Formats: sequence, C-alpha cells, structure tokens
Amino acid sequence: MGKHVDYYVSLNSPWTYLGSARFDAMAKKHGATVTIWPVDFGSIFAVSGGLPLPKRSPQRQAYRMMELKRWRDHLGVKTTLEPKFFPANEVPAAKCVIALREQGRMADAIKVAHAVLTGLWAEEKNSGDPDTLKAIIDGCGLDGAAVMKASEAPGIAEKRDAYTQHAISQGVFGAPSYVIDGEIFWGQDRLEFVERKLAA
Repeated sequence: MGKHVDYYVSLNSPWTYLGSARFDAMAKKHGATVTIWPVDFGSIFAVSGGLPLPKRSPQRQAYRMMELKRWRDHLGVKTTLEPKFFPANEVPAAKCVIALREQGRMADAIKVAHAVLTGLWAEEKNSGDPDTLKAIIDGCGLDGAAVMKASEAPGIAEKRDAYTQHAISQGVFGAPSYVIDGEIFWGQDRLEFVERKLAA
C-alpha cells in the first residue's frame, strides 16, 4: 500500500509551481495518497522566522531570481520569472481548493491548485481575479461557477485559518512542503528525497 503525503502549498509560490507536475507524477507512480493543504504562509512566516519577499535583503532577492532561472532551465518548465500578476490574491483560489477538498474531491482540488499556479507563473493570468479564476477552473473540466459558489459557503474561510494552524503545529515553515510519516521535505528541490521515501 502506498504512503500518504500531506502537501502544503502556497498558490503564489513559484517553487510549488515548479514541483507540481513532478510531484503529481511521483505520487501516482508510487500509489501515494495526497492531502492538499492550501495555507497562509504569511501567518506561518510570522511565527517561524520567515520573511515575505519584499522584506528580504537584496542579496536574498537576487539569489532567488538566479535560482528561479536555474530551475526553469534545468527542468524545462515554462516559467515567467517576473509574472505580471505576482503576487496575486490567493485567497479566492485557496477557498476553491478547500471547497473541493471538503467535498472529498481531492484529485480535483490538486488539479485546480496546479492549474492556478500554472496560470500565474506560465500564462500571465491574474489568478486572484474572479472571472479569470472561474476560467481556470472551467479549464480543469469542472464547473467553475459551482466551485466558486461552494467556496463562499459558511466556514470555508475559517478552514484555511485552521489548516494554517495545523501546518504550524506540524512544523511546516515553507512552500511547498511534503510531509510523509511525520518527516518534512521542504522545497521542490527535495523531491528526489520524497521519491526515495515513497519508494521505501
């Protein structure tokens, strides 16, 4: 029987985007089940010592850009290094992912999350715009209007807060994080180790 992965994501994170297709394929290859957790990393940074991008030192911001170029070229994944709509308002998309997850539609939740990231980082789409978000969800073969309506149901916004507190309680501090048997793997550059864990 395959292992289980708790998959903590930011729907603004280029690193989550760069790892999304590889992680999806890896989980399927090893028969792993996945639970997606779209959380508020701004709140997580506040208690874990992280800093939002604009507050990082110029050296760290410059190195981040260098690493994005390296990984884009290494992986051959279409990536806009400075997308027009970054950072997007990720709350509406996160609520849509949560609504799908709460309906037990985990595969659809993951599909939408990855499509939102692709829209932002490869297609110059404003994933925080309601009409654009609906089109992204429609593009996943789902009823975007219905998903967005479900995302406004009572308690959905509070779920994101609860998910964020859960992430903090599990020691998660950055996106993406993959947690398997209590072991945290932070960053798409740790996917080789994720695969070893899934194969063990």
